[in-house]
Amino acid sequence: MLLIYTPKITPRLTYVFKHICIRVLGLDIGFTTTIEEFIAHTGAKLSYSKQPLGNEFFIQSRDLLFQQGVESIDITVRAWEDTKCFFICGEKSMLPYDIFAASFYLISRYEEYLPHVKDELGRYPVTESLGYKASFLQQPVVDFWAFKFKKKLQEHFPDLDFTSRKFKKHHLVEVQTPYLFLRKGIFRSTVCFFSDIVRFRLKTFLKRTQVVLRLKPDPYDVYDFLIEAAKKSKIPTTVFFILGENEDFFTEIETQHPKYKELIKYVGDYLTTGLLFSKKALKDVNLLKEEKKIMETITNREVKKSLNAHYFVNLPENYRNLIALEVASDCSMVYETVPGFRAGTCTPFLFYDLDYEIKTPLIINPVAFSTTSFSNKNNAEADAQINSIIQSVKKVNGTFSVLFTNLNFTETPKNKFWKKLFLTQ
Repeated sequence: MLLIYTPKITPRLTYVFKHICIRVLGLDIGFTTTIEEFIAHTGAKLSYSKQPLGNEFFIQSRDLLFQQGVESIDITVRAWEDTKCFFICGEKSMLPYDIFAASFYLISRYEEYLPHVKDELGRYPVTESLGYKASFLQQPVVDFWAFKFKKKLQEHFPDLDFTSRKFKKHHLVEVQTPYLFLRKGIFRSTVCFFSDIVRFRLKTFLKRTQVVLRLKPDPYDVYDFLIEAAKKSKIPTTVFFILGENEDFFTEIETQHPKYKELIKYVGDYLTTGLLFSKKALKDVNLLKEEKKIMETITNREVKKSLNAHYFVNLPENYRNLIALEVASDCSMVYETVPGFRAGTCTPFLFYDLDYEIKTPLIINPVAFSTTSFSNKNNAEADAQINSIIQSVKKVNGTFSVLFTNLNFTETPKNKFWKKLFLTQ
């Protein structure tokens, strides 16, 4: 066990130390504010304060973990060997940066509570984030800092026991548009047929006719492929189905159609299923409850995992609503247009509510990227960037989570790339 001395034990301090030491490094820790207890301790120990007590392992603390509320902070990001960091420390500190304050700033999403201009969908824009501005977004910096901390501890305390973890993959599949032609209802299907004719989209009209008459499968019906691929690769796969309204008339389907419910049940027999909350539900807690109730009725299971439409996260309201609904984990912590670790970590973490200054039971699963973030890149560019991200996660034995959509597995040249990534061990 590592005993940590600090002049004051705060919720912020225990939260971030437990994330780094327990969740990332597998290290048992304890806390004390009593100098006599700290001095008498014969095992591994460190002090986290403004000044060292003696010659112990010392990390100089910044003020962030001892404060309450949110205020603008002047941050300077500097290079640190193979990574970057901020909140620089003095010469007496065993680490050149206060990695605990820096980690808390990122994983609490402190910057998203500060005043900012939202994008056209009302989301926190990636261009406002520190990771994007300082060019460290595509590296799980919190985990990198934790491993540097581990190396330093091992030099001072060779007998300190760490539980090692292994690199893992996790595939997430968003089903925003379950079918291209099927399950749209008589009225919507009629309008779509008429639209094809008026706009002279004869190929689409022919394909639609063939699918509706069951002469060909729906192009978006890739669910057998997902099940078989997950069986072969043995990579954990979660499929998120939408049950609310889609925003587009032509792509919307009847989410209450018995056949759609059968699809959700069928996929749920082989893969983990989650709920894709609709855009409307994210702004109306009653709709949120209704969509969750419908999903639980269909699957006869509690909804444990969720994803927000367009990866919309409005802190802290959205996460408070999930906690109230007893959703266990969320997978929306990702940017839609730029790959990278929004919270600076590839390790699942508990949501910290900065308004209430409490650690909550909601687990946030950080996602390395959504395939939508590569829509403007060719396969070679995407492959190079993705491999770089994978290597960075492997360095810290983290979890590499990717967010696909069912459209990524349709028969197009571009999708051969995504199928290969999905099938790669």
